[in-house]
Amino acid sequence: MPGTSPDLIGRLREAGLRPTRQRVALARLLFEGEHRHVTAESLHAEVRSTRLPVSLATVYNTLNQFRDAGLLREVVVAAGRSYFDTNTSHHHHFYVENDGELHDFPSDKVLVEGLPAAPRGTEVSRVDVIVRVRR
Repeated sequence: MPGTSPDLIGRLREAGLRPTRQRVALARLLFEGEHRHVTAESLHAEVRSTRLPVSLATVYNTLNQFRDAGLLREVVVAAGRSYFDTNTSHHHHFYVENDGELHDFPSDKVLVEGLPAAPRGTEVSRVDVIVRVRR
């Protein structure tokens, strides 16, 4: 695809995803540049400004596919309110309630003690901390 990094297409293929025009366009917005947090709605508005016809449903589906493939991390801040994080390394978040901003902070800044035993037949895969703040 013209103007698309072969690394980006390879990254989608390695994740088991076919690099369709829409997936590649969304991946370019998400992964070329700094780590970022997006909602489906904010990414939809961004992709619409490129004049590529992509529905909000396609954006949701693609974000969920990227999450399931390990390319994104979902951060649920409230029922029905999720952000998708391009930084998939282990870290935590400050959530600014007034304006909906997420800010990363390193996982080594939090000590979790007294965690109960995981239910039988399961194991803890990670602990996510969201610290809610207000301006």
